[in-house]
Amino acid sequence: MLPAPPVLSRLGRRRALQGAAAALVVLGLLLWWLLPFGRSAPSGQLTLSTGSHSGVYQRYGELLKDALARDMPDVAIDLRTSEGSQQNLERVASGEADFTIATADAVAKYKREGLAGASRLRGCARLYDDYVQLVVPRDSPVRSVADLRGKVVGVGQDGSGIRLVADRLMRAAGIDPGKDITALPSGINVAPGQLEKGRIDAFFWSGGLPTNTVQKLSERFPVRLVAVEPELVSKLHASGDPTSYYRSAVMPADAYPQAQGGLPVETIAVANLLVTTDRMSAAQTEGFTRTVIRSRDRIGNTVHPAQLVDLRTAVYTDPLPLHEGARHYYRSVKP
Repeated sequence: MLPAPPVLSRLGRRRALQGAAAALVVLGLLLWWLLPFGRSAPSGQLTLSTGSHSGVYQRYGELLKDALARDMPDVAIDLRTSEGSQQNLERVASGEADFTIATADAVAKYKREGLAGASRLRGCARLYDDYVQLVVPRDSPVRSVADLRGKVVGVGQDGSGIRLVADRLMRAAGIDPGKDITALPSGINVAPGQLEKGRIDAFFWSGGLPTNTVQKLSERFPVRLVAVEPELVSKLHASGDPTSYYRSAVMPADAYPQAQGGLPVETIAVANLLVTTDRMSAAQTEGFTRTVIRSRDRIGNTVHPAQLVDLRTAVYTDPLPLHEGARHYYRSVKP
């Protein structure tokens, strides 16, 4: 016959119970840390304001919507096209949209002018950089921004980020956009076709590299990218705070092989930010931010700029403070 198991002493039983209680506390704290604020999975409907039909924002939004459907199945995502950064910020600030993408300079301008809801804007992630692209026919005499004087130029839609930077660049080059050129509010959805048909002499675009619409244009029609001189960046910085978010950059030679003749092209770049407001719940914002970071490689296979989303720099959303939900996510994945 086997001996009877030893009976725990009262002290032993007390220690065992204390140990179990401590383990439960630790487990509870761990779950609180790993799960979004200990709350149930996000649910409801969210609206993401994107960009023009042919732009990077819209394509990125379409793929992000698919990723969000997998990660947050109880949340319905509605995409809304827009004219660009300025309109996107107006929509989010007013509550017409919940999340959007906008360039840092457009955000700085919105805040500086104290527009409606500016104080409620919050950042979720720094995404990828937009590169300014000045496109002309290959045989065009335009070799610099200053050469646009007297030309018909597609400057982007009124509510777009490219309209901001195009006007600023031309002024830095000594051109009055209202007098010295014929400015057409042509976005990336129509400007390539207008250039191809000779209706405009040049157009500005600001987007990730490569932008599919520009790439397709270069493959069917001989075009060239005009360099933006570094001196213009210094002049932009001297003109005021929102312009401090522009930096000198170089488009690599393989961005648009047919348009660059195997040479890099100098230009300027500005960061894109994922934006929401303090009205958005911590759980929804954390879940949205998590999907943006985790889906980088999958989305980047189609929208190449998304490959540049980097966890190490995503937290830097200047000029916006981080939303508390995004901050919690970054803390949870900090090495």
